[in-house]
Amino acid sequence: MKHDIRILTLIFVLLWALAWSSAGQAAAVEDQPTQSNDAPAEPIAIAFPEQPGTPDADRILRVLHGGTVEEMTMRDYLQGVLRAEMPASFEPEALKAQAIAARTYTLYKMKGGPITNHPDADACDNISCCKAYKTAEDAAADWGSMALYYEEKLARAIAETDGQAILYGGEPILAVFFSSSGGHTQNASAVWQTDLPYLQSVSSPEDETLVPNYYSVVRFSAETFRSLFLRTHPDANLSGSPDGWIQDVVRSDADYVTTLRVGGVTVKGNELRTILSLRSPAFTVKVEGDTLVFHVTGYGHGVGMSQYGANALAMQGMDAAAILEHYFPGAQVQGYTS
Repeated sequence: MKHDIRILTLIFVLLWALAWSSAGQAAAVEDQPTQSNDAPAEPIAIAFPEQPGTPDADRILRVLHGGTVEEMTMRDYLQGVLRAEMPASFEPEALKAQAIAARTYTLYKMKGGPITNHPDADACDNISCCKAYKTAEDAAADWGSMALYYEEKLARAIAETDGQAILYGGEPILAVFFSSSGGHTQNASAVWQTDLPYLQSVSSPEDETLVPNYYSVVRFSAETFRSLFLRTHPDANLSGSPDGWIQDVVRSDADYVTTLRVGGVTVKGNELRTILSLRSPAFTVKVEGDTLVFHVTGYGHGVGMSQYGANALAMQGMDAAAILEHYFPGAQVQGYTS
């Protein structure tokens, strides 16, 4: 199996080189249905943006990957991020939106100066710090016979958005994203300490027909819940019956839990989500005897671009720039030169 993956990866690298060497040519490959097992026979087409920024091939990043700092182009880095961050079966315009968002997020972080967790690198593969990253070999093991097609599909999304970023006031924004919402995104201030004008609540069209595991149910015994919460808030009073432990639940218009009191301690909904490893801060909770039951909608913190929402908008015919300008109100997709 590993031998087959190495052969597949080598074939991909050769075709990749051929595709980039013909960047100015007009060869066009139409996107294929995700259920097809046939790889495209021609190299991908490269469509440069109308407002070009600094080409991805000209930006050299230092990436902390697997414990080692590697130098790579922005183009190669984004390929690894897209492999890890969004299903390759998604619509091409959704993948383009993801490529622009990931590029923008990286530029935003780089403009902020050295990163505390890795001052010698511009980015890392830790999702709690930067973005997930997956190698071609690891992705091929997951994709099987679709690997070559998916690699080219992702490369096309990056190439056709080359140098583009989401800008507010002419500068890259904090282009955060998450998996799926409960019908709306939420304001940045509901999750973090400060608000941002382009991270405001907007509608998002995904639902249970489009998103796997859109609804989830998680149960905690009173003992387990107490142990998890007290690790972070040892001053909470979680004695007696769990019926009175959770009070004063405040919900946003987008139906996310913004704040609640747990054992007398006020926390944000997203903090409780993190403590309990819930899929989303869009949850309800009820007590059944000695068990706390959480019903959760969607997946992720709910701020910025919903990935499944972006895919739904792409299915409706919206292009990448329009998708991003919907999820980041007031921002614009343009070529960026730093």
